Amino acid sequence: MRKQFLFTFLILSLTGVISAQNFGFGCLGFVGGYGGFSYQKYNAAGLNEYIREFNLTEFVNTPVDEFSYAVGYRVGLNFFRATFENGIIVTAKGYYQFIDKKNKGGVGIGQSEDNYSIDLDFRNWSLGFDVGWEFTKVVSWKILDGSLNFNNVTLTRSIDLPGEPTSINKYKSDAGVIGYSIGTGVIVAILKDYISIEGLAGYTHLKINDVYNSDESPTSFLEKYNIKNKFIDSGGFTAVIQLNVGFPLL
Repeated sequence: MRKQFLFTFLILSLTGVISAQNFGFGCLGFVGGYGGFSYQKYNAAGLNEYIREFNLTEFVNTPVDEFSYAVGYRVGLNFFRATFENGIIVTAKGYYQFIDKKNKGGVGIGQSEDNYSIDLDFRNWSLGFDVGWEFTKVVSWKILDGSLNFNNVTLTRSIDLPGEPTSINKYKSDAGVIGYSIGTGVIVAILKDYISIEGLAGYTHLKINDVYNSDESPTSFLEKYNIKNKFIDSGGFTAVIQLNVGFPLL
């Protein structure tokens, strides 16, 4: 609750400052959308502990790789993006991100094909802001980019053996686990204020204690397999490439 309050207060403060400025054309700034490609590193300590133990069992003939990153897509809305006369750029935004990673292996006597898979799916809603500096008409430096993230993680484990029905188990995290991202980047204008390409690199804090399957007993993934580590112990390096499209509010 404290993090949410501080984040809301910061956004409202920035809005108050911006509403008192003169932006020229588009005097309330620009609103627009964006979409792009995301890459996320993380430390899946608990899940990888399970995979290491699983790969040692006698019926595994093709080991499953451990998890360390995921890739996917991000789509969002810039509530406003305004450039001041001194070149400072302020943006308030929200976005939805979907990234995932699937690793496969082989199980069963005489089985060599990839008939065992683990799919780790991350979906999150985020609210954020960034402050940048337009030091040329084409290139801007995004000095600070920050967001508050509400994460949902799903683990899907599948086994497909000949002559048997496919076994699928799904485990989900608690809804809206809070994390954050912080980074810096570059914006390259294609059509100033209207179309730009943006690159971002930074760090994402992500921690998922456990995931659960309500159809199993025990429902906790870590408890079921006697795992001591957190399911995801930490986040890591984040990279985003996206296309921005803007429209003047006035």
